[in-house]
Amino acid sequence: MLDPKIATVAVLAAAYIGFIFFTKKRTLIAILGALLLIVLGAISWQDAFYAINWNIMGIFVGMLIVADIFMDSRVPARLAEIIVDRAPNTAWAILFLCALTGFISAFVENVATVLIVAPVALSLAKKLKFNPVNMMIAIAISSNLQGTATLIGDPPSMLLGGFAKMSFGDFFFYQGRPSIFFAVEIGAIVSFVVLYLFFRKLKDKNRAIEIEQVKSWVPTGILVTLIILLAASSFFDADFSCLAGIICMAAGVVAILWKKLIDKGNIIKSIRALDWDTTIFLVGVFVLVGSLTVNGWIEIISNYLSTLVGSNIFLGYTLIVFLSVFLSAFIDNVPFLAAMLPVAVSMSAKLGINPSLFLFGLLIGASLGGNITPIGASANIVACSLLKKEGYDISFKEFGKIGLPFTLTAVTAAYLFVWFIWSK
Repeated sequence: MLDPKIATVAVLAAAYIGFIFFTKKRTLIAILGALLLIVLGAISWQDAFYAINWNIMGIFVGMLIVADIFMDSRVPARLAEIIVDRAPNTAWAILFLCALTGFISAFVENVATVLIVAPVALSLAKKLKFNPVNMMIAIAISSNLQGTATLIGDPPSMLLGGFAKMSFGDFFFYQGRPSIFFAVEIGAIVSFVVLYLFFRKLKDKNRAIEIEQVKSWVPTGILVTLIILLAASSFFDADFSCLAGIICMAAGVVAILWKKLIDKGNIIKSIRALDWDTTIFLVGVFVLVGSLTVNGWIEIISNYLSTLVGSNIFLGYTLIVFLSVFLSAFIDNVPFLAAMLPVAVSMSAKLGINPSLFLFGLLIGASLGGNITPIGASANIVACSLLKKEGYDISFKEFGKIGLPFTLTAVTAAYLFVWFIWSK
């Protein structure tokens, strides 16, 4: 039988190549890869089961359900329309939409956030007769940036939270120091200047647009309550073992019951419409990456990188951040981050430093690097798909014209902040 170490690398390499060239088949590739590893004996059924972070799965699925009813309530769309209507000109309307996108994305998965804001943005473009491409790119990359700021913003943040046992509150202050939230916000402030430079010439005054009718404020109440409970859960589950996942799933059940009993919605249709593709993809990725740990590859990779950087902590930190930025521009950041988290901890141990420095740097690089290309993040793919329906095809060059400077400014600012706070 094939050596488990070789089987793990061969299957993982094949899966990553598949993720790059067959984006729409990524879930099938991940699951087939995970099953192949089990069949080849590279990981047992038991190890595969325990490799899946069920707490993270609970958070993700629960948030999908809550985000779905929140989007359907039309509250976000109403807020977006009010902002557009009151903005002094088109440029500021776009910037305000990006800011609203970022705010929503800190608490709602990025793809859902883009779907919430996109209809208003496209409507604005049609009424004012301007090309919506740059605006939609800006909305997508804004959602990716702020999705990193909180535990529930996007799967990469959930992965870090689950791996490092970080609670909702730990993303704001961790071990007595400012945490990842503030690094992201500093990056957002700096990168906002980049967006302003792109849109500053759009000086037309906005015309009043039709005000969206809010269906119900109940979903907003459910979402706010969920956030409060997640923040409080850290006092009762310091190890981030299962409570956050249970809370999110409970909120999802409440949302489903409300939709059926009060809103008279079709539960089956709503459940089918959820992002099950990403959910199953996450399961497959957990198993793929778990096989690396089981077969000792994390230690091998860590030893190699540690030898490469020697005792130079700054070099190691810089390598992790910008290597993550480059790779995440072309491959899915979820499997990359999942694979690199244990490597970052192992490297930190060899250098005798607080692992938070490398972990936070890794999250920033992996999450924001996806903003460079149209295939680097799911939100980008969705935004490009919506534009294609409107008759606009986006090239890598066109996307990178905004995505690259936005990413480099945001990453650099966050990278420096994390270094100065966590390098000591």
